[in-house]
Amino acid sequence: MTAVQKFSSDRIYLILGALFITSLVVSNLIFQKFFYWDFFGLYRFEISVGVLPYPITFLITDSISEVYGKKKANQVVTLGIFASVFSLLIIMVADAVPSTSWSPVSNEIFTDVFGATTIAVGASMMAYLLAQYVDIYIFHFWKKLTRGKHLWLRNNFSTFLSQFVDTFAVVFLLSVFGELKWELFWGLLLSGFLFKVLIAVIDTPFLYLIVYFLRKKFNLEPGEELPES
Repeated sequence: MTAVQKFSSDRIYLILGALFITSLVVSNLIFQKFFYWDFFGLYRFEISVGVLPYPITFLITDSISEVYGKKKANQVVTLGIFASVFSLLIIMVADAVPSTSWSPVSNEIFTDVFGATTIAVGASMMAYLLAQYVDIYIFHFWKKLTRGKHLWLRNNFSTFLSQFVDTFAVVFLLSVFGELKWELFWGLLLSGFLFKVLIAVIDTPFLYLIVYFLRKKFNLEPGEELPES
């Protein structure tokens, strides 16, 4: 790889990492709002808005896994953990300091919106650790088994299982800590998992597009990865 290609690959990796971390942190901050979506009258999804940016993280780690390799994908996951902890510390300090009498957002409102973030981030990080590492491991397992062929297969197989692990862990932990009522458990688990599966199927063409662009840019053969630096 030339020096120019090395610089370009590092820059793209940083951009993908930034998108990954932003999606992860934002999903933890907005999770308390729940919405519904009637899917052509076939199924009514009732899920947290926190799942909207979260599938992006799996799209990015699969893209990095395919082109940059397992080590680089795991590095992004680790950086995501650091970013989540750091954002949590900032929120805790912001919640602790008293508001002024004229503040548009009072202590009570701020706590109502962000008060559960500590538990949410803790639960999300535990689920996130399990799901992302499962995703990367299974992705490379199928990549090795198929000798670098059938990108759609390893993308969806790894994402389906990891998304179930993530959804189950988050809903279970939030229920245990009293943030969600137990009677909502199975409905939220099913809605969350089916929604993520649907998004995983939809984002497959985008994965092919990203991988195609990176392969062409760095002259890589199908299944080939950039050399580790």
